[in-house]
Amino acid sequence: MLHPDREDDPLRAEVVRAANLLQIGEFQLLQLAYKSWYAEEMPAPICDAIFHSYMLHSEVPAWARHYARRVLALAERDELDDNDPRYHVYDAEYYKALPLGARRLMVAVMCLAFVVVGGLAVGHFAPIKSTSLLPPYFDSKELAPHRDSASETP
Repeated sequence: MLHPDREDDPLRAEVVRAANLLQIGEFQLLQLAYKSWYAEEMPAPICDAIFHSYMLHSEVPAWARHYARRVLALAERDELDDNDPRYHVYDAEYYKALPLGARRLMVAVMCLAFVVVGGLAVGHFAPIKSTSLLPPYFDSKELAPHRDSASETP
């Protein structure tokens, strides 16, 4: 509802104001309230009954009033974050995706880590006796001092 101050029923006005503060629909607020009160999703048969009683008869369940009052109290204390994802669980379009640049960076870092770890694994399991853990992988025979047979004196 765009103008919650025009609501005739004061109990329903609380729900409308709380929903407006959270920038969600009234029925979404009822779903959040149900989940908060009962610690489970609202079953479909109950969902239909509550929707019918709320929209047609302006009946507001006690748990919905309680949840709305908690939201209003948070707003009065200036502690309400309407962008908090827990309030937007039932929004179809609410999804904060990583920016494209951040996704590309994550993929690049993962590929680089795979290459480094793979190189270390190859170096560790190589059949030659390596002189170092990191490339270049020289064999200890290659780094041993060579004696020239012509320069040897008896």
